Amino acid sequence: MNLPNKITVARLILTIILIGFLALPYDVFGWTIPLYNGGLNLIYVIGAALFLVASLTDFLDGYIARKYDLITNFGKFMDPVADKVLIDASLLFLMVKPLWASPDQVTILPIIVIIFIARDLIVDAMRLVASNKKIVVAANIFGKLKTVAQMIAVTFVFLNDWPFSFLNLPTYLRVTDFLLYIAAALSVLSGVIYVYQNRKVFAD
Repeated sequence: MNLPNKITVARLILTIILIGFLALPYDVFGWTIPLYNGGLNLIYVIGAALFLVASLTDFLDGYIARKYDLITNFGKFMDPVADKVLIDASLLFLMVKPLWASPDQVTILPIIVIIFIARDLIVDAMRLVASNKKIVVAANIFGKLKTVAQMIAVTFVFLNDWPFSFLNLPTYLRVTDFLLYIAAALSVLSGVIYVYQNRKVFAD
């Protein structure tokens, strides 16, 4: 297994660690979670750090694979899978507020999570059909922008809108919410472009 593939596997392992860490029932243990200025929750801060490190590996493995010509079938398959597991698992967790979370902790609207996951399922299904027809579905810039926007937005959800929380904006003007809306719009746009550009996949 070459270095890019090891980094991809490491991202999957980091995702498992992240979700396991977040899913612990801290309230059952009676543990008090420290809060900091701006509503920062220690568990979420650590979660943000793990998520950021895992997200950075997404860019690192691709960069190394392209620069040193280490692209493999394993990498082509596992890299997008690892991305989706990281992002979708984080989205599902952040949609629900645990009992130990602070009352003002930012959560993600279910409709946004549905948009993200539905888009990925549609694109993945199209790629599966295309591969059976020996058609290559190339990535587009909007898909990459969508991934970057998702990672940025999810990070700020973990951080409870910090440092923008110091602006004391109304809930409906939270910067993190706007970042999520932008990511959702890019998700829909990139999905529509993928389907349109590869409509020949469904020609029959």
